[in-house]
Amino acid sequence: MTPDALPAGAPAWAVEIAQAGLPVVVRRAAPETDLIPVGLRGTTRAERLAAWLEPAAVRRQLSPEDLKISSYCRDLPVFSSLVAIEPLLDDLGLPWGPTGAAGYELASGWPALHAASDLDLLIHCTAPLPRDQARALLTTLQAQALCRLDILLETPLGGVALADWAGNAPRVLLKTAGGPQLVIDPWPEARAA
Repeated sequence: MTPDALPAGAPAWAVEIAQAGLPVVVRRAAPETDLIPVGLRGTTRAERLAAWLEPAAVRRQLSPEDLKISSYCRDLPVFSSLVAIEPLLDDLGLPWGPTGAAGYELASGWPALHAASDLDLLIHCTAPLPRDQARALLTTLQAQALCRLDILLETPLGGVALADWAGNAPRVLLKTAGGPQLVIDPWPEARAA
């Protein structure tokens, strides 16, 4: 994203990020007339800016599934955890990849992580995942990780936290392009088929 494409009144840190040519991330939002909902990341958690990008401005596109561990990795608990749990995630047979700061750093080479960072992951899960299997998966992954895990199951309707789905609450928070919803089942269409 170039500085001239930033929203009016964008903070100075966002202008610096755009001038540096750092990538933006696609965010979950309702579509807006042929524009891509994106977000800019600054150096702190408070530095996040929502914006819209013209499709013609896209120079390179990477999905979380493209961002596997590589020789790039710095010596941090997030990367050590990713190395430890990668075979377990691959054994699922589902597309997955890192998101959040880990995904951003792997995609850009920009040091977005620190020693206390958590590992954000996305698992594409189009078919229903029984809650007992979700509990077993979460327990197995947490046993191997050296940092906190934040795992999102991407269903056909939106994203649900693995920790929520593995829990006992009758309804879970589903993140959709239209906003968050409390649902009993994140896969109703798949179950109806």
